[in-house]
Amino acid sequence: MAPEKFAMTSIPDAAVPRATPDTAAFDEAARRRSIRFLNWAHFLDHYVILIFPTVVIGLEAIYGRSYGDLLGLSTAAFTAFGLFALPAGWLADHWSRRNMMAIFFIGTGVSAAAVGLAPNFTLLATALFGIGVCGAIYHPVGTPMLVEQAINRGRTMSLNGVCGNIGVSVAAAITAALTAWIGWRWAFFVPAAVFIVTGIFYLALTPNDHGGRRSAAPHAQDVALDKRMVFAVVAAFMALALSSGLAFNALTVTLPKIIDARLGDGIPLTMVGFLATAVFLCGAAAQLSVGRLVDRFQPHHLLAGVALTQLIGVVWLNYATGWPMLAALAITIAAIYGQVTLNDIVLARYTPPAWRGRIYAVRFFLNFTSAGPAVWGIGRLYDHGGFSLVLAITAMVAGVFVANSLLISALVSGAENRRRQVAAE
Repeated sequence: MAPEKFAMTSIPDAAVPRATPDTAAFDEAARRRSIRFLNWAHFLDHYVILIFPTVVIGLEAIYGRSYGDLLGLSTAAFTAFGLFALPAGWLADHWSRRNMMAIFFIGTGVSAAAVGLAPNFTLLATALFGIGVCGAIYHPVGTPMLVEQAINRGRTMSLNGVCGNIGVSVAAAITAALTAWIGWRWAFFVPAAVFIVTGIFYLALTPNDHGGRRSAAPHAQDVALDKRMVFAVVAAFMALALSSGLAFNALTVTLPKIIDARLGDGIPLTMVGFLATAVFLCGAAAQLSVGRLVDRFQPHHLLAGVALTQLIGVVWLNYATGWPMLAALAITIAAIYGQVTLNDIVLARYTPPAWRGRIYAVRFFLNFTSAGPAVWGIGRLYDHGGFSLVLAITAMVAGVFVANSLLISALVSGAENRRRQVAAE
C-alpha cells in the first residue's frame, strides 16, 4: 500500500464568500499593514535581546566584574527567549495572535524600562528575564502569520529576515553610542519607549482576529511528502535547530567582544559597535540574496552549501586576528543569517499547513532555548581559554550543523526523485 499523502481538499465555489472590490482592497491593505508590523517587530525583537551583550563591555569597568560574570546575568533572559516559545505559540493558536503580538510590544517595552531602572544585579537579571519572556512571543507567533500572509514567500520571508538582521546589526552601534553619550540605562529606556508606542499603534490599526486559527487561507504544502518522510525531515530539522541555535547565539552574542579582543588595543567602544554593525549587515545582504536564489535553486541544496560556508568561516575566524578577522567574521555572519532564512523556507515548503504553527514553535523553542546554555558556556569558556576555546567549540557545533543539513538534503532529494519516478510510470 502506498504511504498516505497529505492532500488538499477543494471547496465548492458556492461555499466561498465573494469579495467586493472594496472589501478586497481593505483586506489587501490590512495584509500589507500586518506584514509591515511583523517586519518592524522582527527588527525590535533582535535589537532588544542584544542590547545587554554590548552594554556589558562598559559595565566591566563600572562594576569591576569579569566579562563572564556580567554576561551571566543575561543567561535567564536568553533561556526564556526560547523556553517561552512553546506556550506563546499555544496561546496564539487558542486565543489571539494579534493580542499576543500586542503583548510582545508592550510587555517587552515595560521590561526594558525595568532594566534601566534596576538598582541592583538581582532586579537587573529579573528584568532581563522579562525581556526574554515577552521577546519569545514574536517568532512562534509572527512567523506563521508571515507564512500565511505572504504571496511571494521567498522574498517576503527574506525581507523579514533582513529586518531582524538589521535589528541585530544596529543594536551594537546604537547601544554603544547611547551608553557613551548618556549612560547605559538610556540604552534600555529609548527602545522601551519605542516598543510601547508601537504596541499602542498596533492595537489601534490592526483588527482583532477573534482566535488564533483565523487567518488568510494557508498555502498548500509545496512538496507533498508521505507521512514517514515528513516525520524524518522534521526530526532532522529539530536536531538542526539545536545546533544552528548554538552557533548562531555563540557568534551573535560574542561578536562585539571578539572585535574588541582581536582587532587591536585601544579601540573605543563606539568603534567596536559600528564595526559590529558593518559585519552584521553582511548577514542582511546574504538574506536578500537567499530570497532570490530560492527562486532558482532547491532550498535544501542551498541550506547544505550555506552550512559548509559557515563551518569554513568559523574555522578561519579561530586563527584570524587584526583586520583579516573582520573578513572572516563577515563570511561567518553572512552564512549564519542566510541559513536562518533558509530554515524557515525549507520548513514552510516541506511541512503540511496544519502542522506549521506547532513545528515553528518547537523549532524556535530548540533554537532559542540553546541561547541560555550558549551564553553561560561562552562566559565559562572565555574565562578559562579565551576566544580560541570558544571558537573551537563553535566550530565543532558548526560541523554538526553541516551533517544535519546534508541529511535533510539527502532525505528530501530522495523523496522527490521517488515521486518523479512514480509520476513517470
